[in-house]
Amino acid sequence: MKERNTYLSSASVKKQGRTAYYKMLESAKQGELIQVRRGVYANIDQLSGNMIDINAVVPEGILCLWSAWSIHQLTTSMPQAFHIAIKRGRKVSIPSFPRMEVHHYTEDLLKIGIISMIIDGFSIRLYDVERCVCDAVKFRNKVGMDVCSEIINNYLERPDRNLSKLMDYARRLRVGKIIEQYLQVKL
Repeated sequence: MKERNTYLSSASVKKQGRTAYYKMLESAKQGELIQVRRGVYANIDQLSGNMIDINAVVPEGILCLWSAWSIHQLTTSMPQAFHIAIKRGRKVSIPSFPRMEVHHYTEDLLKIGIISMIIDGFSIRLYDVERCVCDAVKFRNKVGMDVCSEIINNYLERPDRNLSKLMDYARRLRVGKIIEQYLQVKL
């Protein structure tokens, strides 16, 4: 578990045999393992880091909004929870710890701009920088205009920015005209 840095699932341990499964349950009882959700266990070191195994807690979940903005260094604000995007209509059970906020997207919007990164040893799916900027503009009234402005300014200062990709995403996410206005003012 420590080498791969993934959470233990009771299903994977059961495949190793009954003895391994009972050892895992005993470790959980002793406090060496913590139950993250039903059938998923982690050790203290894994839970004390800045990242968790998103795929074990919310299978096929994608880090978005505040969490992705922080990873891409688009904002100085620290996320108060892990923000995870999932397909609309899908029901998931989330643990009480760590704190998570689930955001539902339609399937075609959910798939735009997904990348994978290794963060603290975990393989994490999240949205790329251009998608993050589009989400900031899309939810500008919920997150605040100051945060939206900070994200756009930080994006425009990046040497690796891709304005054509940004505009492609913006049109697909229906914020193209608004981002065009921002870019006309900023550039």
